[in-house]
Amino acid sequence: MPGGRLTQQERQQIALGLADGLAYAEIARRLDRPTSTITREVMRNGGPTAYRADLAHRATEHRTHRRRQSAPRGPEALPQAHGRDAEVVREYEETFTTVLMQSGLSKMMARVLVCLYTTDAGSITAAELVQRLQVSPASISKAIAFLEEQGLVRRERDERRRERYFVDDDVWYQSMMASARSTAQLVETTRQGVGVLGPGTPAGARLENIARFLDFVSESIARAAEQAREILYTKPEPAEDNTA
Repeated sequence: MPGGRLTQQERQQIALGLADGLAYAEIARRLDRPTSTITREVMRNGGPTAYRADLAHRATEHRTHRRRQSAPRGPEALPQAHGRDAEVVREYEETFTTVLMQSGLSKMMARVLVCLYTTDAGSITAAELVQRLQVSPASISKAIAFLEEQGLVRRERDERRRERYFVDDDVWYQSMMASARSTAQLVETTRQGVGVLGPGTPAGARLENIARFLDFVSESIARAAEQAREILYTKPEPAEDNTA
């Protein structure tokens, strides 16, 4: 599988594949690239309907040039914790951000959430987010407000009276349960429609089938989330000490 950045010719193939209605996985297979690479490339350059190979190539060159100019050099370059490769971490964060964007989050909200998920402390201040993402405080404030409203983050004041943002261990459990409750409400609404349209009519039968399907899915999600909740609290195994 080839490595390195996408070439202009590969971007042209991506554009052709999108025009033909191919899935990201099929485009990736034809280019012998990971699907995540194609997904990230398309999503960061306008999405499947607005992707243009020449514009994407120029935008990538601009980002690379800007990153090289802003990257700290010499003694200012701090090492990554736990011996991590900074470039590998950055690429992973971009992929994670793209996946969250596909789930419905805006780019800024996804970037903030990824920062929180990938920090060992599980918390970060507004100033740290501004520095890390190179965006305005207003952008951070708007993203945090939405994420907090959705129950994905919470905020507290630390000992220095700074606002610090957290992701709790069970945030995904809460998210799954909220999804199950939302689906349960949809079940109730579709069943009301059965009574209105008549259970013996084609439209009523359609709504009843939808209600049965969603009811099963909702109960399955809630049951599975409850059973698996403890997984979210699993702590990493301590590293073995081989110095002896």
